[in-house]
Order: sequence, then C-alpha cells, then structure tokens
Amino acid sequence: MDSKKEARTEKRFRQCLPEIPYAALVTCPINKLIGLSIMLAITGCSGEVYLHDGVTDGDTFYLAKRATSDSDPVLQSWVSYSLGRSVCQLQIGGENPARESSFDCEMTSRRLLLDTWHEKQAENPDLRDAYLDELSSVQNAGFLDEYVVRHFGKRHWELPDDLDVAAFNKWRRTNLPGHKAQMRIIGSWNYAKNVSPY
Repeated sequence: MDSKKEARTEKRFRQCLPEIPYAALVTCPINKLIGLSIMLAITGCSGEVYLHDGVTDGDTFYLAKRATSDSDPVLQSWVSYSLGRSVCQLQIGGENPARESSFDCEMTSRRLLLDTWHEKQAENPDLRDAYLDELSSVQNAGFLDEYVVRHFGKRHWELPDDLDVAAFNKWRRTNLPGHKAQMRIIGSWNYAKNVSPY
C-alpha cells in the first residue's frame, strides 16, 4: 500500500475510533480489540429509543454469544468487522445509529476484518476462505477503497479524491470474475433497557 493510502487509512481509524490509538488497532490481539470495542459501544449509547421510518433498530450493538465461544478464524475476523462497524456507527450517531454508514466507517471495518484474517493466517498459514482471500487480493492490489465504493457505497458518502475506478474495473474483470461481496454481522442491534444483564 502506498504511503498516501496508508496515511488516509490511519486518518479513517482516528475519525471512527479516536479513543483507541491507531498503532493499538493495527497491532493488538483480537481479544483486546473485542474488549475495547465492547466498552466503547456500551459507553457510547444513549439508552433512547431510535425510530426511522417507523422501524425500531436499537441503541446498542450486541455480539452473538458464539462470538466469544467459537474461535473459528473466519468468524473471529467477521467479529472484528462487526465491532468496528458498530462502534463507528454509534460515533456517527444520528436518529438511528444502526442505519448509519460512511465511507470511512466501512473502510475502517474492512481493514479490521482483513487485519484479523491476516493475523489468523500468520498463526496458521494453511487457513483459506474464498471471500477473505479475494478481499486480501483486492487490498494487495491497492483497490480496497474502490472495492468498498463499488460494493457498499451510498450516495451520501464523502469519497476520497484519488479513487481510480477505471483501473479497478479493469483489474476486477481479470482477477475477480463472478465475485460476490459479503457483509456478515455477528450480532444484532437492540435496546439496552430491553436486554437483561443475565
């Protein structure tokens, strides 16, 4: 990754997760990240009911129980994604944090997903997952920004000026034929006041 994109990535981490130093996010073990993210999510919620188009979503993100009991490397990579995304959504705020999104938020979460996957692969080089391996190839080619915009972009997102969509489209036709983007959320939104602590 070139230094300009790396600097932009660090800026995204700082905007979406300012309570955690960037170096800690990219180097800490997943268990520390989970603990910090849970603390941030809990302290960041207001406890009010959020409505959007008459649909209630919740004010707090809860991890699925299996996230703390199942050490599957693919699952744990998606846990990192889910926590990063939910913390960022809470920090964006708005009428309904569960429905908030931004380019920086999605990029930060995808980077956490890949960082965790690469950490797990370093522990076990034989690990394979078709989607995560394809996403890694996108990152290695320098097109993660363009990938996120193509597959998850929203009209309201503020985008970086240096996107090279034409080069990405050319690259993906050769390197990602039949690719299906994925988003796995390992948990759900609910209201803190409705969830028993036990």
